[in-house]
Amino acid sequence: MRGAGGGANLLALRSHNTALVLDLLRTAGTEGISRLELAERTGLTPQAVSKITARLREEGLAAEAGRRASTGGKPRTVLRLVPEAGHAVGVHLDRDELRAVLADLDGTVVARRHAPLDLGAGAEAVLGRVASAVGELGAEAAGTRSLLGVGVALPGPLDHRRGVLHRVTGFPEWDGFPLREALSARLGGVPVVVDKDTNAVALGLAVGGEGGSFAYLHLGTGLGAGLVIGGSVHRGPRTGAGEFGHQVVQLDGPRCGCGDRGCVEALCLAAVARGETAEAARVLGTGAANLVGLLDIDRVLVGGRTVEGAPEAFVSGVRGVLEARARRTGEECGVVRLVSGEERVAEGAAQLVLAPVFGQDG
Repeated sequence: MRGAGGGANLLALRSHNTALVLDLLRTAGTEGISRLELAERTGLTPQAVSKITARLREEGLAAEAGRRASTGGKPRTVLRLVPEAGHAVGVHLDRDELRAVLADLDGTVVARRHAPLDLGAGAEAVLGRVASAVGELGAEAAGTRSLLGVGVALPGPLDHRRGVLHRVTGFPEWDGFPLREALSARLGGVPVVVDKDTNAVALGLAVGGEGGSFAYLHLGTGLGAGLVIGGSVHRGPRTGAGEFGHQVVQLDGPRCGCGDRGCVEALCLAAVARGETAEAARVLGTGAANLVGLLDIDRVLVGGRTVEGAPEAFVSGVRGVLEARARRTGEECGVVRLVSGEERVAEGAAQLVLAPVFGQDG
């Protein structure tokens, strides 16, 4: 999830170069890193690095972490990131609940909120709930630099670039609503980033070191996928990639909330409602096998509230379908693994704000 590997000594790319330095400071941890090492790893001149680090120290984002013995001359001063110097709020808007976290620059969650929510209650009510949670969490960061921004993740489809919702399955009244603009205005101009819940988790996983190409399948009150191809979140030219739950696998199947019939989501959730977990896992695995055959991905990761209700059954069920496919085709998918944690989406939403600070795919 790194950006370009080298720097450029151009004023126009100052933010890019600063992101490179910040990323190395974060990676170095509490042990810190010297200016000379920063120059060597970024390809920037020592003078450029000195200017960037001086500015970061002035802004409170970097601090001295001690001195390190040099191979010649005086000991080198090493610098470290100051995680508490900036925070981001990540918000997960599900159909029936809101989860929000306050994360520092390291991505460490330092405060959290959880409350029931009716996504169908209307924009004014939902925005009020979000603004209240952000206000409470923002108060937790009192004494630090201003809040960097708020990331909001919710069911799609939506336009990530413009922050505009489309027809959220089951909630057509949200179609065309400018969530990013409306929430930012409600928060007094605080920057807001909006993305699908699945993309937020996928980003969080990639930033956390989940490399290569993989699909994250999220089964909660709905079903979707977050796709990471070659280390970057794949959203598509219209940011509509990953509408995994609405692939039709049974032409005469039950009606889905999207208006089609026989969607993976409808079949899967119907099986869950009947208490047939094994069947739900088989349907999920069938959809996953289609994805593997289409994209040739390395891994399939599964998570979400419904999956966590019976994790072993879902993981083994999906794995069983993929292994059967592999025996037929001779093509292995790799690992099927559980992604657990009730706040995974909210944490990923915070990374929508934090990742670009470090030159990563936000």
